[in-house]
Amino acid sequence: MLRSGIVQNRLQCFVAIVAVSFCGICSAAQAATPHWVASWGSSQMRATGDALPSQELTGTTLRQIVHLSVGGDKIRLHLSNAFGESPLVLDRVSVARRDTGGRDVIQPATKIAVRFGGRISVSIPMGAEYLSDEIALPAVPLSDLVITVLVRQAPATVTFHAGARATSYVLHGDHVADARLDSAKTVTQWYFLAGVEVANPQAAGAVVALGDSITDGRGVTTDANERWTDVLAQRSARNSIGVVNQGIGGNRILEDGLGPNALSRFVRDVLAIPGAHCLIVLEGVNDLGVLDRLAAHPTAAHEDLVNGLENALRQMVELAHAHGLRVLGGTVMPFQGSEYYHPSEQTEADRQQLNQWIRTSGIFDGIVDFDQIMRDPSRPGYLAAEVDSGDHLHPNPAGYKRMGEAIPLNLLQ
Repeated sequence: MLRSGIVQNRLQCFVAIVAVSFCGICSAAQAATPHWVASWGSSQMRATGDALPSQELTGTTLRQIVHLSVGGDKIRLHLSNAFGESPLVLDRVSVARRDTGGRDVIQPATKIAVRFGGRISVSIPMGAEYLSDEIALPAVPLSDLVITVLVRQAPATVTFHAGARATSYVLHGDHVADARLDSAKTVTQWYFLAGVEVANPQAAGAVVALGDSITDGRGVTTDANERWTDVLAQRSARNSIGVVNQGIGGNRILEDGLGPNALSRFVRDVLAIPGAHCLIVLEGVNDLGVLDRLAAHPTAAHEDLVNGLENALRQMVELAHAHGLRVLGGTVMPFQGSEYYHPSEQTEADRQQLNQWIRTSGIFDGIVDFDQIMRDPSRPGYLAAEVDSGDHLHPNPAGYKRMGEAIPLNLLQ
């Protein structure tokens, strides 16, 4: 009986030692795992008419510049062939800091070759997205990162982001190592580039902005980083919060427009963002505007549209909450006088009804009342003159600054 007790005690001690050792191994492994947070991103689209065709991208060096939000000890790239119908083959990829000598000029001493599973080349299957290996380049908050790729083969259907509001450079041949791309063709789109993530254990997380051209930045100065999300990133940097712009010009909530509709891209563009903890939704103006753009519709059609938008927004909130994200609802800004949509009185009534629901439904964790801060006090259906780009739909840089400064930072925590 005594011997049995001794054996049992020894067995219990052994199990306890193994358990403690295992926990120690797990803790060490967890400590060694980087805390990845999105510092920059763009929503991916199927190529439209103004995109470079596959044959112009194949065999070229493509240099693209992105503006980071939160910094970190190291980085990794998120590349996309989401809409490709064949593999995207890249022979080489490099990253570097941008030199002040020009938009396309890199600091050679900071250039690092990017690897994928230890290899310098990568073939991304059709419809797939790839993360690079971690890259030992510290990311400076609010700095420019230059990403250069040598495209061996671009798929016939190109994956890109149309409204970069930033200059990219394309030059035939292998020029990945060149400090400057002399005589390169310039475009204002991003290709195959979905995100940049940083390893930062102190980062509080990332805010994702889901929207249309007003979030994408229509009306800003190219290369000036004047979007409302850029303004928010500047304000959030001190709190180590990343800001990711997932706007697509012409995007709608219920139907595809330019780019997939907001609900269909919600998982990829919101829930899959590393470190995402807060979502700001500013969508609906294109849904509202398109209904009566070419012909008037009966009241019932307008009621169905507003009801559909409310239900879709509710779906977004439910999905985000299920993944631990706070959701801030942005009210739809005025667009009376728009030459593109020429909204009717019923369209304006729809906007007012939707905004009232956003403010009072109680489903959001907070409200950003863009409508209130951007409208003309004497004509509530119109943008205020000082923030209007001139098309009565999109803000100017001063308007975007007002939007970015109006978001209470405490709502992002």
